[in-house]
Amino acid sequence: MGGARPVFRAVVFDMDGLLLDTERPVRAAWLSAAASLGVTLGDADYLTLIGLNHVDSGTRLLRLFGGDAARLAAAGDLVESQLAERFGQRPFDLKPGALALLRGLRTARVPCAVASSTHRAEVQRRLGNAGLLDFFAALCGGDEVRHGKPAADLYALALTRLGAAAATSLAFEDSGHGVQAALAAGLAVVAVPDLLPPEPAWQARCLAVLPSLEAVGARGAEWFGFGCVGAA
Repeated sequence: MGGARPVFRAVVFDMDGLLLDTERPVRAAWLSAAASLGVTLGDADYLTLIGLNHVDSGTRLLRLFGGDAARLAAAGDLVESQLAERFGQRPFDLKPGALALLRGLRTARVPCAVASSTHRAEVQRRLGNAGLLDFFAALCGGDEVRHGKPAADLYALALTRLGAAAATSLAFEDSGHGVQAALAAGLAVVAVPDLLPPEPAWQARCLAVLPSLEAVGARGAEWFGFGCVGAA
């Protein structure tokens, strides 16, 4: 008898908060920048931005800044300056289990893509700095689609670039917006929540909700036809 037949033949990853620990430093930068400009931006306000693309998050931020576009632009400049000072010469930290999982998928010849709300050029830069770029056959950024997450566009683009079918592809996501986008595109989804806890409305539709990518482990046999994916 032959080996187990993989259930999923392609994987699409979100990036921020899933592969790279970016959400915490970016949140801290935005809260600090807003406070320095006299704008009240709370943690709960920032959490509503997670998973949104640049246009949608910008629209929401403008409302949070009381419609003051100049002050929002100044805050954006401060955020970029803070992040460049801290991460300009070094990568964002990898999330636990990310590297082991990617290595396992590459060994098994399961093609992978990234579908991130971040601009594609920044996706490439961050993954390159972190040494992860070579694991992906396709990169898709939020600036490349008309409708950002939770719409299906970004995941549909990733599937097209991979040449993969939604029915045999698995998405890994950390946010509700991302989970909804992947589900809308027809992928099965494994949620690995970061800053936001899972919501019952979408949690029930996920294949699994895991505490980290380290927990993929032996589920690889079930999901991909080989075991110990992502195991330490």
